[in-house]
Amino acid sequence: MPDLRLAGLAVGAWLSALAGLLLGTGPTVLMAVLAGGAVPILGYRMVRAAPAASGPACRIARGASAAPLFARRMARGASAVLDRHGWVVVTVLLGVVCGSVATAARSGVRDAAPVSQLAEARARVTVELVVRDDPRSIGGAAGRPTMYLLPTRLVWLAEEEESRVSVPARILVLATAPDWRGLLPGQRVVTTGRLAAPRGGDLTAAVLTVNTPPQLRGAPSWVQRAAGSLRAGLQRACAPLPAEPGGLLPGLVVGDTSRLEPAVEQDFLTTGMTHLTAVSGSNVAIVVGLVLLLARWARAGPWAAAVLCGVALVGFVILARPSPSVVRAGTMGAIGLLALAVGRPRAALPALAGAVTLLVVVDPELAGDPGFALSVLATGGLLLLAPRWRDGLRRRGVPAGAAEALAIPAAAQLACAPVVAGLSGTISLVAVPANLLAVPAVAPATVLGVTAAVLSPVWPAGAEGVAWLGGWPAWWLVLVARYGARLPAGTLPWLDGVAGGLLLGALTVVLLVAIRRPLVRRLVAVVTAAGVVGALPVRLVATGWPPTGWVVAACAVGQGDTLVLPAGAGRAVVVDAGPDPGAVDRCLRRLGVRAVSLLLVSHYHADHVDGVDGVFRGRRVDAVVVPQWLEPAEGRATVARASAAHGTPVGTAGVGWTYTAGPLRLTLLGPPHPIRGTRSDPNNNSLVLRAELHAVSILLTGDAETEEQQALLDRVPVDTLRADVLKLAHHGSAYQEPAFLDAVRPAVVLVPVGVDNGYGHPHPGVLDRLSRAGARVLRTDRDGDLAVIGKNRAGEKGGGERDGELAVPVRGLDPGDPASR
Repeated sequence: MPDLRLAGLAVGAWLSALAGLLLGTGPTVLMAVLAGGAVPILGYRMVRAAPAASGPACRIARGASAAPLFARRMARGASAVLDRHGWVVVTVLLGVVCGSVATAARSGVRDAAPVSQLAEARARVTVELVVRDDPRSIGGAAGRPTMYLLPTRLVWLAEEEESRVSVPARILVLATAPDWRGLLPGQRVVTTGRLAAPRGGDLTAAVLTVNTPPQLRGAPSWVQRAAGSLRAGLQRACAPLPAEPGGLLPGLVVGDTSRLEPAVEQDFLTTGMTHLTAVSGSNVAIVVGLVLLLARWARAGPWAAAVLCGVALVGFVILARPSPSVVRAGTMGAIGLLALAVGRPRAALPALAGAVTLLVVVDPELAGDPGFALSVLATGGLLLLAPRWRDGLRRRGVPAGAAEALAIPAAAQLACAPVVAGLSGTISLVAVPANLLAVPAVAPATVLGVTAAVLSPVWPAGAEGVAWLGGWPAWWLVLVARYGARLPAGTLPWLDGVAGGLLLGALTVVLLVAIRRPLVRRLVAVVTAAGVVGALPVRLVATGWPPTGWVVAACAVGQGDTLVLPAGAGRAVVVDAGPDPGAVDRCLRRLGVRAVSLLLVSHYHADHVDGVDGVFRGRRVDAVVVPQWLEPAEGRATVARASAAHGTPVGTAGVGWTYTAGPLRLTLLGPPHPIRGTRSDPNNNSLVLRAELHAVSILLTGDAETEEQQALLDRVPVDTLRADVLKLAHHGSAYQEPAFLDAVRPAVVLVPVGVDNGYGHPHPGVLDRLSRAGARVLRTDRDGDLAVIGKNRAGEKGGGERDGELAVPVRGLDPGDPASR
């Protein structure tokens, strides 16, 4: 039997800390008081219940003859359960006390008056900060510069130089100056910026927006400098590799996902392989296990082997950065090594539980960190579930190696499934086979990556060679995730967020307990088989998307544009690539687009080009057409890089340019001339296209605002602007020319826009004007992917529920039908 003496303590501390982060200080204090009061009462009850002859159950049986039979049986049953499992309840309650008290104390610091009041007032302040983790870059939106996100700890704060306030609160820094990118954890800096209130759900007291470089105060510790040097060396060694394996290898080795391609990250999430990029006990086991194997080969004794493994463990912690997740894995590894040295290897599970309890109490914010959860759950699954499943398979005649290979990924995936479901809103059906295929590549990639990092300071060329070798197993993992994510019916929709994760976790625990009964196992097997046999053919054959006869689709890619026009079987013309490679790739896959005849970029803002890698991913792009307006330079470089990497020619187009692909015909209408001096010149020089397909006219307007719309009215015949379908410009912003909308007179308006985008898009007045004119307005933030069906399919409906999103095809359009006007 596994040693679960500390498991209840860890679970209680973790869940209470998570609840405290979500509920606030008051409910957390109440939770601590109730749990603390229940502990002595329950302890006293257990002591009184110890002598069986005088226990409460016996007293009830002797003195409650007048009570109904079922009441006496319920009381005896409850007493028996308490007698057997009361210690579990006590440890859970003690964990709740620890977790809630620690979280309440930290929440009090977070909500301290000086910082919270200044954040609410959006005051401009000067602060001294200590960097807590590596800076992370986030792409600038709509032409804005790249921003760097840094978790920090406040040393002092001053609204004026002479009035400093010292509060050890956590501040999240949003900085635009590139000098912030190279900071290391532990570095002290002084800067000036504007405070804002945080979004909540963690221990962040305020968000500080900074536009100037940091002023350095001293240097970080030698440990952080060493870690930074090794991590940077690993990144340099991986730089010559292709983008996907080169970005993945540092994530596999040390959890450094700064260069991980968004599309790869999404595929790992879809296939349930995200735990591989979070530093966990499995990373420690691979590195320390290799050292232990070598020590045993050299016939070293238990203490000598433990010392050698300890040195390797310390080195790995330095390499992977002593972040809380790494410290958790290292703490458990250290306790496990001690257990190995003294001959008690069964102490691994208590070591994990003790490490979790300690770290959650020290830093309650870890309770809500997905990486920490994946790390702990993957290790727990390997310790708690995998051995029993392996032994069960071996008893049923499965060879030892095959049993191990099947049990390990299945256990890790089942343990991590609640977190992955909460993050993605889906349950992966391909996770176990994907993780099974990934197993042979994880250890070689980890060992070669660690070797490359260690070699990088002394032998850069050798480090690149070792990283090249490590790139091959990393590439295998990329392929497994890519094709696993593309399998039809590979995922099922699920409730996302904390509620979805906790619900699936509770159901998993119930299933694991119930499945120990043979009847339940058979029932689960029958229901699962029936569901697969019954539902899979329907999802494979009758997906309902895309609808038959579609002429244009607007992809739900967030706050950005991606429009797709069919150009033959499996081929399409794509206009703009949205902000996210994963989102545009998934949309094209749903539409069955295997090749792109032409990629058109309306303008170079990030929300139209940052997803360009997703268009190229796994499909050929024959040509790229870009605007003659060259700004912003960051977006232009993004398109040029992606096109050059795939050998795709890039060209510009002017007014009057036409393109034909099968029944599709495109004509470039604008901009009629370069437009300067406007609120946004890149927007007002967007390519404006007229598409004609199966007698349906479509006007695609990019982000053209009032100035370009007026220029089109002045230079383009009204009959040419007239269209059945309008892609509303700039996500439905207020910058629309009413006369332009009146000239187009669309029957259907497509609005690609992100949920809760913060820009006020789309503008209610614009939508109201279009609706009053008789147009049907559809939005991707509310309706998901959208498609318009050609007039030869008039009256037909399609779509329905599809992978958790609502497909909303529009009924056919007939220019001669008054009802469509």
